[in-house]
Amino acid sequence: MAELLSTVTITATGLLCKAFLNSGLCSITVSNLHILLDALRNDERRRRGQGVVTVANHISTLDDPLAWGTLPMELYLNSDTTRWSLGASEIMFTNPLFSAFFRKGQVLETFRGNGIFQPSVDIAIKRLNEGHWVHLFGEGKVNQPPNYPRTNGVARLPRFKWGVGRILMETAVPPLIIPMWLTGFDKLMPENRSFPYKYFPRLGIRLGVAFGDPIPVEEITAALIMQAEERFASGCEQKRHMDMMRSDVTAIVQRAVETLGRKVSGNLLNNSHS
Repeated sequence: MAELLSTVTITATGLLCKAFLNSGLCSITVSNLHILLDALRNDERRRRGQGVVTVANHISTLDDPLAWGTLPMELYLNSDTTRWSLGASEIMFTNPLFSAFFRKGQVLETFRGNGIFQPSVDIAIKRLNEGHWVHLFGEGKVNQPPNYPRTNGVARLPRFKWGVGRILMETAVPPLIIPMWLTGFDKLMPENRSFPYKYFPRLGIRLGVAFGDPIPVEEITAALIMQAEERFASGCEQKRHMDMMRSDVTAIVQRAVETLGRKVSGNLLNNSHS
């Protein structure tokens, strides 16, 4: 019964998002969707316990689930091909109705400020070990392009949270990591609007969802080996060494997302179309 309710929740939400994207109230361009679809439809990957991780910039409160309105409808009907994600407790789990909805929608309640060792992160790792798909917003919160930090005229995303590194490092089989880049969603749902407008999407916005090539596993492995060698040479204590490893792995993922972002949106990471 619980699985049926989850399927109904995810399917209804996906169809609603798909209807909005195809309504003419906005337009959307999707690039390289086949990269994600090939990963999700790969039964051999799932059988050997390799999960899929997508990581994207987070530019509006509608990024998830609206971006998944681009997926084929049949994927909504199977828990193996629908994403798990982490959601902030103080925003998404504020009352029993919202809590039930988001839990059935495969959102893991996450408590900001509680660090990387909490149940939602443990469950995300478990889901990946079962071959499932986990989606991450590395920044941990919405950050819109005008507020991105800049150095010498080049914008960067705010630093990704180390929970990304922990999740990737503690899976039994290294997951397939697919970077994503979202555009236009910040214009659809701009932050800091007054009540009641902040709850309604703006119309006529051009949206974009781009998928990049998976991050080579060797790139992650090389970073871990390098840190292990440095630890051996320097004799640094274990906790500091693990923190450095998580930081390095997280930085690799952030660079991949930013690199895709520059291809799509330029050095300021704020153009809707390349």
